[in-house]
Amino acid sequence: MRLRSFFTNSAGIMTSRVFGFLRDLLMASILGANIYSDILFVAFKLPNLFRRIFAEGAFTQSFLPNYVRSDHPDLFAVALFKRFLLLLLALSLAVTLFSPWVTKAVAMGFDAKTVALASPLVAINFYYLDLIFVVAFLAALLQNKEHYAVTAFGTSLLNIAMITALLLFRHEEPLKIVHALSWAVLAGGAAQVALHIWMARRLGIWQSLIAAFGKLKSQQEKIQTELRTFHGAFLPAVLGNSTAQLAAFVDTWLASFLNSGAISHLFYANRLFQLPLALFATAAATALFPSVTRALKAGRVQEAVTASRRAFALLLGLLGGATAVTLVLHTEIVKLLFERGAFGTADTKETALILLGYIAGLLPFGLAKLFSLWLYADNRQKEAAMIASKSLGVNIALSLLLIAPLAAPGLALASSLGGWVLFWLTLKAVGGERVLDIMRSKYIPHALGFTLFSALAAWGIKAALHGYL
Repeated sequence: MRLRSFFTNSAGIMTSRVFGFLRDLLMASILGANIYSDILFVAFKLPNLFRRIFAEGAFTQSFLPNYVRSDHPDLFAVALFKRFLLLLLALSLAVTLFSPWVTKAVAMGFDAKTVALASPLVAINFYYLDLIFVVAFLAALLQNKEHYAVTAFGTSLLNIAMITALLLFRHEEPLKIVHALSWAVLAGGAAQVALHIWMARRLGIWQSLIAAFGKLKSQQEKIQTELRTFHGAFLPAVLGNSTAQLAAFVDTWLASFLNSGAISHLFYANRLFQLPLALFATAAATALFPSVTRALKAGRVQEAVTASRRAFALLLGLLGGATAVTLVLHTEIVKLLFERGAFGTADTKETALILLGYIAGLLPFGLAKLFSLWLYADNRQKEAAMIASKSLGVNIALSLLLIAPLAAPGLALASSLGGWVLFWLTLKAVGGERVLDIMRSKYIPHALGFTLFSALAAWGIKAALHGYL
């Protein structure tokens, strides 16, 4: 793994998350945690779930290995693009036509009045999926060229669009604000598409795709076998790479049966959990995956192991440090970021408890991303999907057990326990000998030392803030 690629991804993700937290801060202050914020988060849940699936792994990890191995890569790429885009457009139209039923399926605990408020927002937000697929497709081709900056920094455009809507409509009625935010989601997605097309043209990718599209009808038979191989790998890759996102989706579904505001508390806590997961684990996996794929294709296994060793030590230290800091400062973090305006002290306490439940799963979810790369690079997507299914099954079972005694914090804890199952099963699939080989990094003592330092620093900060927060 090239550290430059990792830091490019991390810097871009950090920039986006800074704008994201500004957005969340404004939303918490302007909307608070109530029925209007709940229906907005439900409306954005489906497209945001698919965004994470497409943009943060599943599409790239099934597309890129097949693209690299293809004898006609540009034909293969445009054929897939055409199929997916038509399918997603049809799906979006279906959601528009049947939005009340889709809304009820996503949030079964909503009553008829709340479903009526939320369903138009669900219909609007779902079209973001079509836009983000185009982004993910072009991002995978840019990634193959080892260009990461546009994708990493481009995600900020969504948050900037939503911040603009919040500032423009902050004095309007809450329902009008959430409608404005929904249209801003589409504006942000369109801006991301435009940015990726611009860079694809600069690198010559767009021109190659246009040329291949012109030949597609006459030469499509050359890639039929490759397309069948991809389709067989894609759905397993979706499930295998999306356990944390699917777990959060299940949390929202179950939280719709809890008191008003529970969905919003889960959203804000999950946003804090997702920050280090994206900033470190997703950034490292994105930078590492192309090199591991090419090394395994060429039979250079030790080269892939060496790259993975550095990534493992880096993630162990950074994720361990983030876990330690959050365990000590969970209440202070939530209070500092969100407690103002309509977001009160009770909201802070509930969100901080949920954050504790989520942060227990940071290490397993993050490290599982690293080790699962070996399964995807070796075209073992179905095996990864079976592992994810077992993990998700444990998560759902524990969620049903814990929601009654612990409410929303119980859902977060169930998600984390499912993450530990995912991590353990992924290590078994990769193989004990290979896992131990990857873990034999000379940087492990540094990683453990950084975690300990982070914990001590967090205790020092907590003591210094005593009486101020």
